[in-house]
Amino acid sequence: NAIEHVKKNHPDLILMDINLKDSMNGIEAAKYIWQYYKVPIIFLTSYGDNKTIKEAMICEPYAYLLKPCRDEEIRATIETTLHKHNYFFKNKEIIGKDKNIQTIFLEDNFSFDKTKGILYKKDNPLKLTGNEVKLIQLLSDYPNEPVNFNRISTYIWREDAYDLAKLRTLIYRLKIKIGSNIIENIFELGYKLKIK
Repeated sequence: NAIEHVKKNHPDLILMDINLKDSMNGIEAAKYIWQYYKVPIIFLTSYGDNKTIKEAMICEPYAYLLKPCRDEEIRATIETTLHKHNYFFKNKEIIGKDKNIQTIFLEDNFSFDKTKGILYKKDNPLKLTGNEVKLIQLLSDYPNEPVNFNRISTYIWREDAYDLAKLRTLIYRLKIKIGSNIIENIFELGYKLKIK
């Protein structure tokens, strides 16, 4: 079982096929692994149709390689993936330090279920985009301190240099969507959630 293997062995990287012998396929397994363990994933598969590739992108893989694939290409992709992942998550040892807290209670009757990745207004779940969920997930790991702009950008978009305008647009659209500003801008330090 792919997920059990990750739990026991804590791999640095996963080469994932679409077709597995498990109860779930490679895409489902990859989605779970990335969400809960943040292990970088490279798909190595013979499935090259647009539908499968599009579904696989939901898991945010670092690469999608089609079989047959040259050893040199696989090796180069692995090295590039590890370099990018280590850069983007160079502070990952402190990410998730509050994972034991399952629900964060925010101002204006909002709450965030960290396990499910769902934001609630009172008891009503709100429909958010993937990037909006990522933003709140990261900030919820640091409920009492600001997260700097660069860390937020690399976590959401995996970009070497952060685009503050793009980040501000994401937060502004979230504010308009939910009708409240649950994210506070700490001058020159970053953003933090407004905890109840």
